[in-house]
Amino acid sequence: MMTTNPLSVSVVMATYNGRPYLAEQLQSVLAQLLPGDELIIVDDCSQDGTPELVEALKSAFVQVVRNPRNLGVLASFERGVLIATRDIIFLCDQDDVWLPGKRAAFVAVFEDDPGVLVVVSDAELIDARGSVTAPSFMQLRGGFHGGFWSTMVRNRYLGCAMALRRELLAVALPIPPTVPMHDMWFGALASVVGRVHYIPKPLMQYRRHGSNASPARPQGWLRIVRWRVRLLKLLSFRLFTHATGFHLFDMASSAGKK
Repeated sequence: MMTTNPLSVSVVMATYNGRPYLAEQLQSVLAQLLPGDELIIVDDCSQDGTPELVEALKSAFVQVVRNPRNLGVLASFERGVLIATRDIIFLCDQDDVWLPGKRAAFVAVFEDDPGVLVVVSDAELIDARGSVTAPSFMQLRGGFHGGFWSTMVRNRYLGCAMALRRELLAVALPIPPTVPMHDMWFGALASVVGRVHYIPKPLMQYRRHGSNASPARPQGWLRIVRWRVRLLKLLSFRLFTHATGFHLFDMASSAGKK
């Protein structure tokens, strides 16, 4: 089922001392945006000139928002998502690279199936120099499995390779501050209240280097179990309050406060 009007796009990027790789990422994103799209950059108190680099672009697509204090990755992404105003919201890291056709491929899925709330693609892994170190992130994770219980066992959602339909935010926001990561939260909820679509093609390059905000090394099993138990409790409570009509979140009011 095709939508009558083309869907517009918000790209939400969280930055923190990301200057070394930011210009390449911005170029790859801005090259794909269309009139009516927006790129919202939430800077988490960078000290390396990151926001100044972005502002120097003077792009009509770009809005830079500076956190009053260091809030962390999850809160920065939530702030950006609250500010976003378009139909489809792409989550974007500061140090990756969008491959040509990413925006078009994701939006086509959303336009074809209104029941899809999250789209995820595969990604190439690259190192600090931009050399490909693995052709498929999902292969390294045992393939993509986005169901609720699959996510409880092993997370395959990669935020920078995800986009969400705006309607998901009524359920997903606010993000509980104790959630392990925002990508798991969005993906697990979408798998229950709607559908998740996986594109088995790398549409971005996911950079791994010493300064990444997310951990590159495996976490201890005890910590993983604690995270999953906490996540399961939070998801169950949110789904219950949503189903019973007790979860009422005023996005307009919250966006104003941000």
